[in-house]
Amino acid sequence: MNALRSALFALVFYAWTVIAVLLAFPISLLGTQAIRGWAHNWVRVHRRCARHILGIRTRVEGAPPAGSALVAVKHQSMYETLEIVLLLDEPALVLKRELADIPLWGWVVRRYGVIPVDRSGGAAALRRMMRAAEAAIAEGRPIVIFPEGTRVPVGAQPPLQPGFAGLYRALGLPVVPVALDSGRLWPRNAFVKRPGIVTMRFEPVVPPGLKRGEVEAAVHRAINALEPAS
Repeated sequence: MNALRSALFALVFYAWTVIAVLLAFPISLLGTQAIRGWAHNWVRVHRRCARHILGIRTRVEGAPPAGSALVAVKHQSMYETLEIVLLLDEPALVLKRELADIPLWGWVVRRYGVIPVDRSGGAAALRRMMRAAEAAIAEGRPIVIFPEGTRVPVGAQPPLQPGFAGLYRALGLPVVPVALDSGRLWPRNAFVKRPGIVTMRFEPVVPPGLKRGEVEAAVHRAINALEPAS
């Protein structure tokens, strides 16, 4: 049954995604807010498909931040990359440049206002990322980063990527860590998903101005708060 649910989810959601991307081009002519509103509609369809086809819902614990903050999210599945958009106020997501370069879709997410990061681009790439982040802050948007750099299996607690501490230091923003357990239901690289409740917990704010070791330790501990005890 779960395999059938997962196949139906893929058929419905990805078919809708193709339509949404094509419609985004004329909608973008109406301006930035129009394309952001359209992107949020696309994400809402993902939530409905997850809820009504897969049987996956979200339980939110803690308070999502209002205004500019650096939101550091545990990364176990695709689920949280879209769900976090609905829990925050037009967040700017830091994502791999390769994703922002996907034909058509990449153009749309750039218009939405993501922050592409080129890990091999050196100082010039870092400056571009910082300009994009500063533009998001000027709009009062939170910045979402997945500090582990990639999806990890349940129980894995890798060290944070070095770019996180650099962004934290350069932007001078408080950090809101987000712990979650989506991998129990939506495992990394697995086609079949299981029904249930995903917990997304907004942990206490980590203040700006800490030393690199201090902020990395605090955020690492917080985003792994829902990991099973070893």
